Amino acid sequence: MDEGGVAPINFMWHLVWDYKAELFKGLLTAVGVSICALIISLAVGMLFALARMSRYKIVSGFATAYVNIFRGIPALVSVIWVYFGWSLLFGHNFTVFQAGVIALTLLYSSFFCEIFRSALQAIPKGQREAGMALGMTRGKIFKSILAPQSIKIAIPNIGSMYIGMIKDTSTFAIIGMVEVVRVTQNLNSTYFQPFVLYTAAAGLYVAIAFLIDFIFRNVELNMAYPPRGRISKFLNRKKKASVEKIISST
Repeated sequence: MDEGGVAPINFMWHLVWDYKAELFKGLLTAVGVSICALIISLAVGMLFALARMSRYKIVSGFATAYVNIFRGIPALVSVIWVYFGWSLLFGHNFTVFQAGVIALTLLYSSFFCEIFRSALQAIPKGQREAGMALGMTRGKIFKSILAPQSIKIAIPNIGSMYIGMIKDTSTFAIIGMVEVVRVTQNLNSTYFQPFVLYTAAAGLYVAIAFLIDFIFRNVELNMAYPPRGRISKFLNRKKKASVEKIISST
């Protein structure tokens, strides 16, 4: 002990390396849940965006109510409601993975709805009118003209929302999902090293946030015209090398 009678703090940083496999597995669980929820949320969000823009008031009213309700529910409340409440309501016991995906989908589809709605409204109406003048159906106009442009506009916000989805998986430890926070809690109950272990958990979340930002930025650049992302540059180099090889062989 020091002169004040307080024992010096012993930070056991080696725990991070010793249990790296468990922490990484927890991160993969979080990413897996969030990817499934992202795919479903994007589809549901687009449907509700179209519903909110519908000329039928009952349809747009239902979509508006859905968005306002689920945007206001915290992730922790949502996952407890799904895991315990829905199990009693429907008589079916969801796995923690299923409950996590459903909870995230309910929450983030409401955010994606507003992202897609604003993106669709940002497209000039003249493009819709031009498509109709060419004899295109509404479905063809949406598929060929509106959807590609709205997704391009929405990409930056989708990336930001996806980072939030991964962070919200940390609340799923309460239902027993063995993700990063649950692994950290289990280790901390054994070694009582909260600063070391939760710093490691925070570092993992920050690292995955940087990776997601990098991926979505490149997707955004590759969808620009002309494409400017790393993937496009790599593909262009490969294409150029193939053309040069054909020319040199002839």
